[in-house]
Amino acid sequence: MTVADDFKTFVEKLKVTNGDQISDRYGRITRALNRKYRGTESKTDNSLQVGSYGRFTAIKGISDLDMIYEMPTSQWDRFKEVGAGKQSALLQEIKAAIKESYPNTKMRGDGQVVVISFGNQEVEVVPGFRQTDDSYKYPDTKNGGKWKDTNPRAEIKAISEANKTTQNSRRLCKMVRAWKNRQGVNMGGLLIDTLVYNFFKSTDAYNCKGYKYYNQLCRDFFEFLANQEDQGYFKAPGSRQPVYVKSKFQRKAKKAYNLCLKAIEAEGQASANKKWKQIFGRNFPASTAVAVATEALAWRDTEEFIEDRYSVEIRYNMAIDCRIEQKGYQTRWLIQMLANKLPLLANKKLEFSVSSIDVPPPFKIEWKVLNQGSIAEQRDEIRGQIWKDTGHQKRSERTTFKGGHLVECYAIKDGLVVAMDSIDVPIR
Repeated sequence: MTVADDFKTFVEKLKVTNGDQISDRYGRITRALNRKYRGTESKTDNSLQVGSYGRFTAIKGISDLDMIYEMPTSQWDRFKEVGAGKQSALLQEIKAAIKESYPNTKMRGDGQVVVISFGNQEVEVVPGFRQTDDSYKYPDTKNGGKWKDTNPRAEIKAISEANKTTQNSRRLCKMVRAWKNRQGVNMGGLLIDTLVYNFFKSTDAYNCKGYKYYNQLCRDFFEFLANQEDQGYFKAPGSRQPVYVKSKFQRKAKKAYNLCLKAIEAEGQASANKKWKQIFGRNFPASTAVAVATEALAWRDTEEFIEDRYSVEIRYNMAIDCRIEQKGYQTRWLIQMLANKLPLLANKKLEFSVSSIDVPPPFKIEWKVLNQGSIAEQRDEIRGQIWKDTGHQKRSERTTFKGGHLVECYAIKDGLVVAMDSIDVPIR
C-alpha cells in the first residue's frame, strides 16, 4: 500500500460508527424538553449539537456529546435573577423534564450542564437563551449563580469554512484526536480544533492536497504544535472566546514530530508503518508485508491493546516515573539518566510508579510492558500483556536483555481510559 492508501484507511477507521444511536439520544432529549417548554413532539427543533460532534471533528468511540437546548424567551424572567439560586433551579427543571423520557438513566446537574450517563457515553445538556448575535446565555451555578456567554454557532461556522478552503482541516482534527488518545495528552476537543485551525491559517501548503501528502502534513503540524508558546489559553475560531490549556502538549508533540521524520525516512519499508502506529495507535494500518509475514512468525505475538478492552478518552493528567536500583550502586531515576545520556545496562531492578495523577477517585490502574527488537523476538519474549495493578500504583521489572522496552500505564474510570502515560526504556 502507498502512503496515500495508508492514510486514507486510517482516516476511514476514525469515522464515528454509532451515528444512529447518537442521533436517537439527541432526539429523545430534545423531544422531552420541547414537550416541557413548547408542547411539541419535535426531536430536532430548538436544539443545537455542539462540541466535536457538532463541528464534525469527532472520532469513533466519542464518549462526550454536547448540546444546547434553546430556551423560550418567555422563560427568561423566571430565571434571570443572579445569585438567588435561579440558575440551579433551571438545571433541576431541565433534569426533571429529561427524566420523564429516561426514568432509569443516571443523570446529574453539574455546574453548568445536566449530564445524562449512558454507560459508554455521556450527553451534556446546556440550557441557553439565544441572543441577537446568535450567542447564548447559559447558567453557571457556581459562586452563587450567574450567567455566562458562549457562541458555538460562530465556532461551527469557522471550522466549516476552514474545511471548505483546505479540504483537510477536519481530517487533521480527527487524526490529532487519535494521537492525543494514544499518547495520553490531556487536550480538549475545541483546543485541538483551534490549533488545527491556526495551523492552516499559518500556511496554505496543504490546501486541497490529497492523502499522499499526509505524511508531510502530519510532520509539519506536529512541528507547529511543538513550537507553540507555553500559554494558558488560545482564542477559539469564530467566537474568539478563550480555550484553556489543561496540560502542556509541546513535549509530546516534539516526540511525534521526530517519529514523523523517521517514518518519512523509512517510507516503503514496514518500519514506516510502525512509526505511524506509534504516533496514532492501532487504527493506523500495518504494512502489507507485516500483515503477510505475521502468519509465519517465529515468535508469539502476545501484545494486547487497551483499546480492545475500553474506550479511550483522555480527560485527566497522569505521569509515571522509573527508579533504577542495583546492589552496590546509587539509586537513580530513569528520566535523569536519559537526560544525562547515561546508558541503562542489563541486570538492573526497575520500579515504575505513578508519580502524579489528577483523576478523581474511584479509578483503577492497569499496566503494560512490551519488549521490542530482534533479541526480544529471538527469545520469544515480546510480552505486551495488560496487567491489573496490585493496589499500590507500582510495577517492578528487571532489565534482562538489550533493546527497546515500552511501559504504559492506564487510569480507568467508569469503563473509560481517562488518563495514561508511557516510558521508553532503552537497554544497551
